[in-house]
Amino acid sequence: MKELVVISGKGGTGKTSLAASLAVLAGNAVVADCDVDAADLHLVLAPSLRERHDFLSGNEAVIRAQDCTGCGTCAELCRFDAIGKEIRADGAPVFRVDPIACEGCGVCVRFCPERAIDFPKSLCGEWMISDTRCGPMVHARLKAAAENSGKLVSLVRREARRIAEEEGRPQIVVDGPPGIGCPVIASLSGASLVLVVTEPTVSGEHDLERVLALARHFDMPAAVCVNKWDLNPAMAERIEGRAAAAGAKISGRVRYDPGVTAAQLQELTVVETAAPCVDDIRQIWDHLQL
Repeated sequence: MKELVVISGKGGTGKTSLAASLAVLAGNAVVADCDVDAADLHLVLAPSLRERHDFLSGNEAVIRAQDCTGCGTCAELCRFDAIGKEIRADGAPVFRVDPIACEGCGVCVRFCPERAIDFPKSLCGEWMISDTRCGPMVHARLKAAAENSGKLVSLVRREARRIAEEEGRPQIVVDGPPGIGCPVIASLSGASLVLVVTEPTVSGEHDLERVLALARHFDMPAAVCVNKWDLNPAMAERIEGRAAAAGAKISGRVRYDPGVTAAQLQELTVVETAAPCVDDIRQIWDHLQL
């Protein structure tokens, strides 16, 4: 089984659009949307939901108001200012936890003299298995301000691999998150190939260098694609030169094409249309064959 992970050093480079097109060209793959903080692959693949599951991770302190004596020990010990005081109707103080500010450290639970604080698992989001026109898709959605996105990414990839093995599908196409943080590391570890999508700008060049350094650190084979290269051909050539010097393969270029936006408005990937850049993307797919 081969796993292609499409990532970028920053958002807005066209990573998801390219990943969706490659998933269609793969034909018999499992698709995984690992950009769980801002998932949008479903906008062009129109998934039909098969399964939905809660994602529980970490813990969240909850004070039982009826058992709280208002001693304030929890608020004094909380380093994150997540516990505030309220006044009940009878004038007695009671403390409550702000779920957004709570880091789930458990100090308040440990030292509450009345044992009035529960510490349940935190509902951080949900993950789903769906059917699309190009194969099964595993995707997820993280709640606002929720953490542990790296764990959710690992879960999505694990389920994608399980489905690929059970259904005998030879490839997994992963739309990874942007940047170089924990979710990115979770999305690329153990993959067959990492495709980095960049753009011909100064920030695109800088962010590409950071991503390639991350790939080298984990000894991951990397390829680079310059999207909208014709907006700045000199910069595109410079980026390709620096990427090659860093040990990455150059998989190709994609021209700027308004047809990409037109396809998205129809809930299609661009390779399902007659847009001029389709030839560019097909050449990249041919170059990436694992």
